[in-house]
Amino acid sequence: MQALPRIVRAMVACVLLAWCGAQSNVPRAADAPMEFSDPAQEQRYQELLSELRCLVCQNQTLADSHADLAQDLREEIHTRVLQGQGKDEIIAYLVARYGDFVRYRPPLTAGTLLLWLGPFLLLAAAFVILFRIARSRRIAAEALTVEEQARVRALLEDPDRH
Repeated sequence: MQALPRIVRAMVACVLLAWCGAQSNVPRAADAPMEFSDPAQEQRYQELLSELRCLVCQNQTLADSHADLAQDLREEIHTRVLQGQGKDEIIAYLVARYGDFVRYRPPLTAGTLLLWLGPFLLLAAAFVILFRIARSRRIAAEALTVEEQARVRALLEDPDRH
């Protein structure tokens, strides 16, 4: 009988955790649209939001994320755009502070070489493996003697015969 209250407590805990997790993805009131003095500033701001990664969500841009850190970064970018900083200056500031990971498309450097070349290396390895498998099967098929080939043909023609 004591197990029932534990199950109920566990279920309540799960519901509360799920609710808290759902609340973290709800946009905050602070996600109101930003004000700009000219359309060029707004365009620069939107470009930056689509090129920079949310450090919390990791697979979302700053434009798509509702995390608190993403909101803070959007406000920082907004402030810097209003101050007249260029796109490259703002990206350089964020990279200096958070590293290349903040960029959705990191530059090609020694540290990111495997990231850029990895898919091509995996594809090349897959082709090599497929080539070797096909070659080994062809060699194995050619390795049958004349008697074995005749027996295989006989088995294929009359499967009841052993």
